[in-house]
Amino acid sequence: MTSRTMTPAEAHALVVDTLVRCGTDPANATPVAEALVGAELTGQYGHGLRRLPIYARHVLSGKVKGRVQPTSQRMRPGALLVDAHDGFAYPALDMALEQLPEMARDNGIALAGLHNSHHCGVAGLPVERLARQGFLAIFMANAPAAMAPWGGRKALFGTDPIAFAAPVAGGDPVVVDVSLSKVAKGKIMAATQRGEDIPEGWALDAAGDPTTDAQAAMAGTMLPMGQAKGTALAIMVEMLAAGLTGALYGHEANSFFATEGAPMGVGQVILAIDATVFGPGATARFADLAGEIEGMEGARLPGRRRQQLRAQLSQSGIAVDRPLLEEIEALGR
Repeated sequence: MTSRTMTPAEAHALVVDTLVRCGTDPANATPVAEALVGAELTGQYGHGLRRLPIYARHVLSGKVKGRVQPTSQRMRPGALLVDAHDGFAYPALDMALEQLPEMARDNGIALAGLHNSHHCGVAGLPVERLARQGFLAIFMANAPAAMAPWGGRKALFGTDPIAFAAPVAGGDPVVVDVSLSKVAKGKIMAATQRGEDIPEGWALDAAGDPTTDAQAAMAGTMLPMGQAKGTALAIMVEMLAAGLTGALYGHEANSFFATEGAPMGVGQVILAIDATVFGPGATARFADLAGEIEGMEGARLPGRRRQQLRAQLSQSGIAVDRPLLEEIEALGR
């Protein structure tokens, strides 16, 4: 067999044990495990267990500080600044998500900014978590440079995800999760690990030519979603997630994929809006729109496929390539 099926609990334990063995505090390893397993369960494999080897090597090299704890400061009644202190993003995200609901209920709307942060995985997961508590949520993150401004040749922006979620009366939240490149770079990383080519139109090589070679794409630049519109949105994300929070811009940050070097220092922002801020009934109205979409032949409501896959894989288990398992089991030994 080329893969092994693991239960979500087994996969969670694998991540925690590996990161602890490599020098991560268990309190930090646990939210990382929850995020990586959550990515696997939603079919976002490039943000799942395939990230574990590079995460562990970042801890071993000191590029990520595995034992630091994030800290937070209320800058205004509705504004929270979280410092990840060059540790993993997920403990810092958890800190923000623990405080945002109360802040948003008190103020109607609340914003958290994270800096000195790291790779933040599937952007749809934190917004869905807030939506299940009755909030509309928007999440943006910048990343090390992988995409050039439209018409340019030098990478300046990351693939910079944007996610949105809304609570729906009587149903699961609507979850929109997009990367501003045509695909997330994690998909190209996964292709390199499997020794596979990528479709044409995903990336350019270092010379600026289209490529289907995943290794060449990793050394080149990503193509934007929506051409010039994608890079315009990337400017917005960089300014909000990095310029506003005091994090490094994509072109200033060290690569997520390099095992050595300085910490990444990227940033994230999360906005939570109380769905009752203008009165009751909004979630029922959201359900009306969701129903119109789901009732249309050929249409699909964003987030539903991932939610269905999560329910399925939670029961059937997660398939993990054996070469990847062998690489993980050798880390830190």
